[in-house]
Amino acid sequence: MTAPAAQGAAQRPSLWRNRDFLALWSGQVLSTLGAQTSGTAMPLLVLATTGSPSDAGIVGAAGTLPYLVAHLPAGPLVDRWNRLRILLISEICGALALSTVPIAMWLGDVTVAHLAVVAFVQGLCFVFFGLAERAALPKIVPASLLPTAIAHNEARSRGAALAGPPLGGMLFGIGRAVPFLADALSYVIACIGLLFIRGDLQNRTTTPSESLWRATTAGLRWVWRHPLIRAAMLLIAASNLVFQALILILVVLAQDHGATSTTIGTMLGIYSGGGLAGALAASRLHRHFTPKTVIVGVNWIWAALLPLFAFTSSPLLIGVVGAACAFVGPLWNVVIISYATVLVPNELLGRVTSAAMTLSWGVMPVAALGAGYLLTGLGPVGSVFVLATVMLVTAAIATVSPAVRHAPPLPH
Repeated sequence: MTAPAAQGAAQRPSLWRNRDFLALWSGQVLSTLGAQTSGTAMPLLVLATTGSPSDAGIVGAAGTLPYLVAHLPAGPLVDRWNRLRILLISEICGALALSTVPIAMWLGDVTVAHLAVVAFVQGLCFVFFGLAERAALPKIVPASLLPTAIAHNEARSRGAALAGPPLGGMLFGIGRAVPFLADALSYVIACIGLLFIRGDLQNRTTTPSESLWRATTAGLRWVWRHPLIRAAMLLIAASNLVFQALILILVVLAQDHGATSTTIGTMLGIYSGGGLAGALAASRLHRHFTPKTVIVGVNWIWAALLPLFAFTSSPLLIGVVGAACAFVGPLWNVVIISYATVLVPNELLGRVTSAAMTLSWGVMPVAALGAGYLLTGLGPVGSVFVLATVMLVTAAIATVSPAVRHAPPLPH
């Protein structure tokens, strides 16, 4: 009995022996870190240039606007176009757009309009890259390893979110252009990593004769026919609305307590550290929870934690509360993304993902704008209570939703 067991263990596939996955994943480690670095520096640059939270909200909204306007048309294009080429072009365009920020600083001509355009291009590249990466993943990773691969991607993103904000704050303190130069360089290095992918990332059963409009709406139709996915996407939209607005509010709250850019970066790094720990835990925990447990439980945890921000004056304690919020998020992502990835035919995966992202991420421009105006009208503490109320209502809706209460277990 020992020999067959040993043989089975030896033949078990491993992500770390998958060359294409390693090429894709490792290049994105650096690129995601660069994005977090410049993402931390961008609102600091706007606040340092204009001193206006509303301007910071406008730039933040521009960066997330592609989530609303580009996801639906991008989905069928990702299913039709060469996915590796989409990955490469997205990285190149992101690098070119970001490199204009240091140039504008050198010329002494930094404007909110310019930063908004750069943020929009960054968001557009993120949309296309994210859809192409997710659609390509089942082509390079066996189905049995998909949840683990998704968990590794979560860990990659959360790890970058841990290291990126402190690094961005520190580099911004050294020189305002430095974090943007670092991010542009990370794009270039990530492009080199993509060149090592040798597998075919396409799905050959895609029907290119289908009209673009019908292809665009196919994902929405699929999501709407599956009650659990539909309910999950709408609930995720509500939580994204809250947490997208929360970041700018926490930055202003910390500044009101005298925090420097380095301290704010450290605060956001602590916040993100909870996400990294959650991502590492989610790679094992996802097998033990049904979608119902995850969706209901995570929302109530967030509803309980959010009011604590209003009673916390230390930026470091703000980061600790944020870390607790971030810890449970990856489990949600791994369960729902794994569920959808297993069920959706690969030839529809780009379109279904784009539809889900439009529903769940399309609220982010509204959140960024809303955060700026909430801060102007209510201040950071009042804004926190508004977000806490929204989260409480969301948790109650998740609890009584028939689709969530009758959710089947995650397929294995």
